[in-house]
Amino acid sequence: MRGRVIQPNKSHYAYCEGLLRREDKDRWLASLFVPRERRRHIHALYAFSFEAARVGEIVSEPLLGEIRFQWWRDALEGAADAKANPVAAALLDTIARFDLPQAPIRELIVARTADLYGEPMQSVAALESYTKATCSNLFCIAALVLDGEEDTASRDAALHAGIACGITGLIRALPWHCARGQVFVPAEILQAHGARDDFAAVHASEAVVAALAELHAITRAHLDIFYTELPGLPDKSLPAFLPACLCEPYLRLMEKPGYDPFKTVIELPQWKRQWILWRASSRWE
Repeated sequence: MRGRVIQPNKSHYAYCEGLLRREDKDRWLASLFVPRERRRHIHALYAFSFEAARVGEIVSEPLLGEIRFQWWRDALEGAADAKANPVAAALLDTIARFDLPQAPIRELIVARTADLYGEPMQSVAALESYTKATCSNLFCIAALVLDGEEDTASRDAALHAGIACGITGLIRALPWHCARGQVFVPAEILQAHGARDDFAAVHASEAVVAALAELHAITRAHLDIFYTELPGLPDKSLPAFLPACLCEPYLRLMEKPGYDPFKTVIELPQWKRQWILWRASSRWE
């Protein structure tokens, strides 16, 4: 599969963009700052990530999710016909066109497969490993599409940007995860703040807020490292990292008075997200 360019189908890529525009507006908006000739390939990567993330939401039991993820593995091996799935077709074309490594994509599939079973996150290290597989890998591959070469600075930046974005997204999604019985806040943090019972009871106590504040601090620590790496990144790869600039505004919203982590929907108006992304793209150049 690698190294063989597939005849592209514009409708496959158009489907990916439409999916993102409807379902993952942050990444779609960030992709507008990607050079036009590479943008559709970034759409393919992001659309695949979205499809993998929602498998657990659309299947009625883990076995059905396992079957879906096995199909994706087969598609990567060329053992499944991807033409009927526009996201798969666009993804495989992108992988072949840029000779992308498949290992990060397979790591993402493994992490999303584990989601099917709803096991609570036990430690900060486990959470960082999970967000590395699901988000950092995505940053890394997107940077490869834009720059064409992997270097230590880009790899390190992708690691920390991905962990920060991943944790921010998980905290924002707390109301939905709790409704499904999923717990991504590490048990060791809940235990340290005496918040396990309140969290299980979906009670936004001071202990729960303190536990989440620690998670915010961990997120900001990764953001700080990312911004330290930013000046050393190749110019071509910079647009791949733009989604990270939305983390801090979301964290600030979650620290406002009256915020209930189990009820409050954290969202920024589209105009503000566009402004934040534009400002970041201007400053990073």
